[in-house]
Amino acid sequence: MSKIRVAVLVGSLRKDSFNRHLARAVERLAPSDFSFEHLRIDNLPLYDQDFDGQYPAECQRLKDEVSSADALLFVTPEYNRSIPGVLKNAIDIASRPWGTNSFAGKPGAVIGISVGATGTALAQQHLRNVLAYLDVPTLGQPEVFIQNKEGLFDADGKIGNEGTQKFLQGFVDRYVEWVRRFAK
Repeated sequence: MSKIRVAVLVGSLRKDSFNRHLARAVERLAPSDFSFEHLRIDNLPLYDQDFDGQYPAECQRLKDEVSSADALLFVTPEYNRSIPGVLKNAIDIASRPWGTNSFAGKPGAVIGISVGATGTALAQQHLRNVLAYLDVPTLGQPEVFIQNKEGLFDADGKIGNEGTQKFLQGFVDRYVEWVRRFAK
């Protein structure tokens, strides 16, 4: 069986991003036939319908990377009770122009971590609304709203809390099952 390629879009650009750490921790829990590719979104111009006819190279690169993926994983922080602008911009770019939505039909999941007690619940709700419109079948359960606390990640970036590790393994198992349902 060939590898299942997962495009990972992390909505935080911060060098020591909690969400990037969470994405890497989740990847470690996945089976060996899943490969994860973090897509670069920090160098994209702001979406502008004027370039729909001839996409800038970085925008076309993103569209091609999303198109070639088998599945999607969105890992988002919560900024002002919603998704970060950089993530929304990347989604707009990869889904446009009309009729060339690179996300359509690809199974996905949404997770996130923040310092707040509710994790990234509102950002994920907003993101799920966008993904529903873009025809991304999104795993509904379990929802992953992680609050970052001291000791959550160990020195190697692995989850240091046994309960959280077990919870995330349950998420990964369900995500893998979800993605396999869509495998061609």
